[in-house]
Amino acid sequence: MYDVVIIGAGVSGSSIARELSRYQVNVCVLEKEEDVCCGTSKANSGIVHAGYDAEPGSLMAKLNVQGNKMMESLSKELDFSFARTGSFVVCTEEENIPKLEALQKRGIKNGVENLQILGKEEALAMEPNLSEDTVAVLYAPTAGIVCPFGLNIAMAENAAVNGVSFFFDTKVETIERMRLAEHSGTSELSENEKAGFQIKTSRGTFEAKYIVNAAGVYADRFHNMVSEKKIKITPRKGEYFLLDKSAGKHVSRTIFALPGKYGKGVLVSQTVHGNLLVGPTATDLDDKEGNYTTADGLAEIREKSGNCVKNIPLRSVITSFAGLRAHEEGHEFLIGELEDVPGFIDCAGIESPGLTSAPAIGKMVAGILKEKMDLKEDPNFQGTRKGILDPSRLSLEEHNELIQKNPAYGNMICRCEMISEGEILDAIHRPLGAKSLDGIKRRTRAGMGRCQSGFCSPRTMEILSRELKVPMEELTKSGGGSKLITGHSKEIYQGEDAE
Repeated sequence: MYDVVIIGAGVSGSSIARELSRYQVNVCVLEKEEDVCCGTSKANSGIVHAGYDAEPGSLMAKLNVQGNKMMESLSKELDFSFARTGSFVVCTEEENIPKLEALQKRGIKNGVENLQILGKEEALAMEPNLSEDTVAVLYAPTAGIVCPFGLNIAMAENAAVNGVSFFFDTKVETIERMRLAEHSGTSELSENEKAGFQIKTSRGTFEAKYIVNAAGVYADRFHNMVSEKKIKITPRKGEYFLLDKSAGKHVSRTIFALPGKYGKGVLVSQTVHGNLLVGPTATDLDDKEGNYTTADGLAEIREKSGNCVKNIPLRSVITSFAGLRAHEEGHEFLIGELEDVPGFIDCAGIESPGLTSAPAIGKMVAGILKEKMDLKEDPNFQGTRKGILDPSRLSLEEHNELIQKNPAYGNMICRCEMISEGEILDAIHRPLGAKSLDGIKRRTRAGMGRCQSGFCSPRTMEILSRELKVPMEELTKSGGGSKLITGHSKEIYQGEDAE
């Protein structure tokens, strides 16, 4: 029996796992996909929000500001990419300036520092590609950008190193209450608050004293299995364009339009790796797996992206993608122990600014469990983690020395992103190492460049097959049924000739 079972290995679940790994407690994470960071956490804007948008007094506002303040030190501890670039909210009509001022006042109430309203001339001096219709902007210097994969993977790896068990391809099917007294034979444990849980999955049954429900768009399903007080999580799809690095300096900050009913609108932003990101849309769905792009959605991005930023070089788009936000009807994070189900802790409705808030969410949920379980700190906790070596940060002399010591770092696999075999080997053999092409891509960026893995995917597959001792025919793009090849073409054609 586990003390705590966390459902979901996205950024929230991984943050909670990492914070719990500070203590002497038996924790596991159940994830239905083949890797961490495979749901909402893998397809979002990668923005570290300043915190002016959420309603004052809300949990969303509190955790946003806390998470923002934690991000820089966490990036140094866990070695993932983060940059405090600042953001603009652009107002293009004089009559909407009061809305901009209201947003500033809201941010000040939320504890956001150094919020300023700038006039057109000053704003254009800082961002020359702003729309000529700009009349004023809200400048938030504390906003930033982060690699969402890097953040998620770093926290999960650190949790695993500190003793948290991760079970992948493990889909939760049912959750039932279970008296710990029945499990232990101790009548003293028959009180309601000391009941545990039996979790049936696609890979067997797990038992836990506590459950943390960090299941993204599926969080309502697990909540509603055990609680009489039902919730609804609506998948809200956002579609994006990703542009080549040649367009990456079109803006130097994250550029938002004034927020509307469905969120912060279409943004234009650098990524931490130098690309330009444009999006998202906001479309409510019933399909919890509906992360596909549409012609209408991409057309909407083309139309709206020019409202705040001019001359976006959309001919430089290298890919488009879609992600799902876990939208809760009250537009609030639902975090805490259920009143009618002691021991079951929700971490639901984690949409934007969920990525920013993740470090604070981890601390909050771990704090709840620490108090309930009287947890003791683990003296062997390792709070730092070294990421995959990036040779581009080395001097020429250091790079040559590295190749002399390990020739794999001189074998270039991905030419677009300049990723070596050495980096891919590290990604495979690290804690919670990559098992698929997408797993390699999220950890190293091999396949994320201009050719979108057209050149490097066969070579990456050869390395995966060799290192994991898995036939090429069994390798997948992203787990499940996403196999990439069926066999050798000559064998297939010879079979057809024989028929």
